[in-house]
Amino acid sequence: MPAFPHRRAAQCIATPCRPFASASSACLDPPRPVLVRLGMPLAIPIVMTFSACDPTGGAGMQADLMTVTSMGCHAATVVTGYTVQDTAGVEDFVAIDADHVDDQARTILEDMPVAAFKIGVLGDVETVAAVAEIVSDYPDLPVILDPVLASGRGDVFADDDTLLAIRELLLPQTTLITPNSYEARRLAALDDGADAEDAGKATMSLEAAAARLIGWGAGAVLVTGTHENSVEVVNRLFGPKSDDDNDKIVLIRSDSWKRLPGSYHGSGCTLASAIAALLASGMDLEDAVREAQDYTWQTLKAAFRPGMGQFIPDRFFWSRQTSDGPHVGQLSRSSVQ
Repeated sequence: MPAFPHRRAAQCIATPCRPFASASSACLDPPRPVLVRLGMPLAIPIVMTFSACDPTGGAGMQADLMTVTSMGCHAATVVTGYTVQDTAGVEDFVAIDADHVDDQARTILEDMPVAAFKIGVLGDVETVAAVAEIVSDYPDLPVILDPVLASGRGDVFADDDTLLAIRELLLPQTTLITPNSYEARRLAALDDGADAEDAGKATMSLEAAAARLIGWGAGAVLVTGTHENSVEVVNRLFGPKSDDDNDKIVLIRSDSWKRLPGSYHGSGCTLASAIAALLASGMDLEDAVREAQDYTWQTLKAAFRPGMGQFIPDRFFWSRQTSDGPHVGQLSRSSVQ
């Protein structure tokens, strides 16, 4: 079996490394921390996550923690709520008081040099406002927003008031938002007067939904295709065009993968956290999206089913590979540059 990341870091390096090797890379090393010596103890990039506790370990705070760690970073986890759930679905959700969320985050921020923010379930309008104020105090840090509107079974985490607060307060500060197709359409249709459930199933094109989100202030939009009825899963990264262009957005890249059988718990958390970790390590956005998608697909390919419900991604799949086996499978991917 390959060595664990901390055992591979025999010497300090001053520039970010690639914590995960993509299918196109000749390097098959497992993830390792980015270490820098500044006359102080060794340090690794710190990602602050805002998410709810999932006792199954499949999604939420636990997924963020494992993913960020697997990508070679340190996770500072701010808890926004507690869930009662199993691998089949969520039975109850209790949001933590916004003041307590604020206290958790600011206490850490006064102590640790956070390099990126990843935002998941926030629970209510007050928490959205608190988190928006926190990230506004650190305008140079990347913000990855995973707008978790419902569980895989459809259990709702955010009402329309919370979604409006996210759009007004958080979206303009977001480096990248990572909705699935349902979430993209529902967020984009907030002003159309449609019922929340109908909005998510609307016929609005994903490009039009992304254009609205970018028009409302998002730096970029990665729309994932896991909820689409297609043979392959197609993810599309959209960004704004230059000011002198009449079109609002441009397709930066489009990536496709074979659709794996089964249903997965925590894939969106994994993708968003992986992107945040790679940005914290110094990658640019497009490279971070590419690497994080490769990593997430591998976690799903190696997923396991611990209960009677959904499969859970194996965020440490690379640690269970044999020394003779490949770390990365062959992906079918096309890119639009």
